[in-house]
Amino acid sequence: MLSWMPSLKKRSLLTLLDVTDAEMLDLVELSIALKKRRRDGIRGNLLEKKQIALIFEKSSTRTRNAASVAVRDEGGYAEYLTRNDIHIGTKESVSDTARVLGRMFDGILFRGFSQKTVQGLSDFSGVPVWNGLTDDYHPTQILADLMTLKESFGRLKGLKLAYVGDGRNNVANTLMIGCAKAGIHYSNSTPAELLPDENLVGRIREIAAANGSTIEITTDPKQGVKGANAVYTDVWVSMGEEAQKDARLKMLRPYQVNAGLMEATGNLGKELIFLHCLPAFHNSDTIVSKDTGAQEVTDEVFESGYSKVFDEAENRMHTIKALYVSALADQ
Repeated sequence: MLSWMPSLKKRSLLTLLDVTDAEMLDLVELSIALKKRRRDGIRGNLLEKKQIALIFEKSSTRTRNAASVAVRDEGGYAEYLTRNDIHIGTKESVSDTARVLGRMFDGILFRGFSQKTVQGLSDFSGVPVWNGLTDDYHPTQILADLMTLKESFGRLKGLKLAYVGDGRNNVANTLMIGCAKAGIHYSNSTPAELLPDENLVGRIREIAAANGSTIEITTDPKQGVKGANAVYTDVWVSMGEEAQKDARLKMLRPYQVNAGLMEATGNLGKELIFLHCLPAFHNSDTIVSKDTGAQEVTDEVFESGYSKVFDEAENRMHTIKALYVSALADQ
């Protein structure tokens, strides 16, 4: 048994606003402790006999495998459920599905489209529910991002993270929240057509101010990354938006993260890392990008020594495990 863990017993995480600033930071510290535990060769029993339902409306590499390995590492079991396996949202309502699964499983991780669906699962299942991605938020990803920042710099408060690209997607929204709660200065560089919701920005600026940090929204990427310790980007075309591919590629081309943009931070060769939630279209190896080459990030940056994308990917497992353990382990 670990000597300490956050007091999130039986609690869900649908957005990072569901936890206090201190609780979020405690989850990051627990994730680091669990990573060390695994690297020390310990496969424990913190989740012994616990059963986790993994409901996936959207396909995934990192979330699916991170969520499965995380529970098995500590003696539990995961059941992977797609739309072809259960009737959620088709023959059966979300509330009915939730009430059935809640009687069989100890927790549910959902990855899909609507925030209303994951909220419904939480409202009716009676067990902890974790948001593995919706169209609005991606809290398990940003916990891994914060963990990667802490590992890279030894601190969070006072750093600057610059996001460049589609400024109103789930990753950008949740990065803004996570940075504000951690006291990290956050910049979002995005076209005027893709600005984040004004109400959300206003609400998060209040949280940032309370923690001594700032939220900057700009259409100028070179201005946005100035002074950044981390530059972060995401795919230009999210799942479900494929019909907008050509327009997005044209709109976001000036926001590509390349060597010149990293140089514009003023921190190249100093305290600077590159982050991406993956998958990334950084070369022409994938079918989706073979006709355009690199999209949101160049191969030069993606494969650089300051790129931490695969540390970040691994950390998905440790942060999801921290959520499971904090909610379900006997304390």
